[in-house]
Amino acid sequence: MQPLLEIIDLVTEFRTEDGHTRAVDHVSFKVGKGKILGVVGESGSGKSVTSLSLMRLLNSANASTPSGQALFHEYSTNPVDLLSIPEQEMRAYRGNEIAMIFQEPMTSLNPVKRCGEQVAEAIRLHKKLNHADAEIATIELFKKVRLPRPESIYKSYPHEISGGQKQRVMIAMAISCEPHLLIADEPTTALDVTVQKAILDLLAELQESLGMGIIFITHDLGVVAEIADEVAVMYQGKIVEQGPVRKVFLNPEHPYTKGLIACRPPLDKHLVHLPTVGEMMDILENEDQDIPTEKILERWTISDEERRSKVKKVLSGKKVLEVSGLSKHYSSSSGFLKKKVEVVRAVDDVTFDVHKGETLGLVGESGCGKTTLGRTILRLVEPTKGSIKFNGQDITAIEERALRALRKDMQIIFQDPYSSLNPRLTVGQAITEPMKTHGIGSGTSERKKIAIEMLERVSMNAEHFDRYPHEFSGGQRQRICIARAIVLKPKFVICDESVSALDVSVQAQVLNLLNELKEEFGLTYIFISHDLSVVRFMSDRMMVMREGRIEELGIADDVYKNPVSDYTRSLIAAIPKGDLK
Repeated sequence: MQPLLEIIDLVTEFRTEDGHTRAVDHVSFKVGKGKILGVVGESGSGKSVTSLSLMRLLNSANASTPSGQALFHEYSTNPVDLLSIPEQEMRAYRGNEIAMIFQEPMTSLNPVKRCGEQVAEAIRLHKKLNHADAEIATIELFKKVRLPRPESIYKSYPHEISGGQKQRVMIAMAISCEPHLLIADEPTTALDVTVQKAILDLLAELQESLGMGIIFITHDLGVVAEIADEVAVMYQGKIVEQGPVRKVFLNPEHPYTKGLIACRPPLDKHLVHLPTVGEMMDILENEDQDIPTEKILERWTISDEERRSKVKKVLSGKKVLEVSGLSKHYSSSSGFLKKKVEVVRAVDDVTFDVHKGETLGLVGESGCGKTTLGRTILRLVEPTKGSIKFNGQDITAIEERALRALRKDMQIIFQDPYSSLNPRLTVGQAITEPMKTHGIGSGTSERKKIAIEMLERVSMNAEHFDRYPHEFSGGQRQRICIARAIVLKPKFVICDESVSALDVSVQAQVLNLLNELKEEFGLTYIFISHDLSVVRFMSDRMMVMREGRIEELGIADDVYKNPVSDYTRSLIAAIPKGDLK
């Protein structure tokens, strides 16, 4: 079958202070008409740069002009090379023939324009419709991508709708001109598993109904197995393996592909350590290329009996945290003269406890109250009612000075490491500042020594002490945030979606690190996530939240294997399992 798109020998370089860096290194692949190609790899592997090169959207100030060919077989047998046509002609192809969904919908949408107007503007530009007809067409698109209340969302600003809804608006904009090729760049990263499944199902339906070809870019091979026909695995700017999804999944040949498959938390076994891509590649290259992945995973696998025995031992220990009847309500005024008061029950009469040395997994969809509960426990948000006891002391009633001293023992690792680090402070200042506040270290030099030791403990270097947050990758920034929290030697830590936006391989490194630090420093965790596979790997018990209340609470394996609630069952069903059937 004639391909829709044929990439031949694509090369893209960036100009840096150290010379030229080749981000895309002689990449070649094809996308069939009506087919989905999954492009998989870690951050920095060249996935997004490949798509931006194809769309000719790279910043010309520091990127070289891509070389090679991007042959687009439109209607005739004579293909158009998208890399060589004039820019004005290329503009006609963008949107009309080739559309793109970007990774982060919040930064892709204009925050000061209503959602519907942004889509209607694209329709007016490409289809030459008037304002009224463009609005009608936009609302129909919103219905097609199954947005609730399409007329209302048309008038909403991006900050007024959820992440999943913003992504649907972006999809509506991308398909507004019924393109022949759609490029989806990490369209489900950091979304809830249920929202992710809805987006994947939607893309598959649109691809079938519109007959589009799709390039689906992701770091998660499990997601690719759910949606793609073919897969291309990228590593250090090159394609190291490609072929039908079934072939690549069942018989991966390259060590990097095997590593990507192995580093996702498995749902059918208990691992005490997640193998990283680097570890898998070292084992395969130094021992035997033909060792089955299952055989390698046996090195870190424990039995159900061992797992349950460890959990029971933890649960027989003393209680570090006791939460009783905890609620956090918000009220807002609306209507004529603001007389109508609406109450949002973000956390509603929640009761549970956490034992010393336990990891309690807290799972649920966005908006269920997970983050609000975590912040209320630490009194970063004041509770509406209820009690919070930490080591037997009710901390809901203590004064600010006593609470400030207590914060040394109760820490939090936030979801976004970049926004939780002050960009004006060096890494060293970020770590030593709380040490100074809580009287750790006798002076500047001792605090620096302790900070460097902690940086090295989280696999960073002493030279990183004087650098700024923007100089590091997302995974490195999260390690810095972990170092900042652990350097105070707390007893209890809340991890709030601390790995949700990381590559699966970086995620494995951070999860392993958290478990190692837990053993080393005797930590107790509440681990908040929307990903049940990650929560099951990390947790002794699992607590499921829905609409501010506890839906289900029990030993993690029991909740996963025999969920009581229909809601929990729906969350488990939405996990991408890489099921080729």
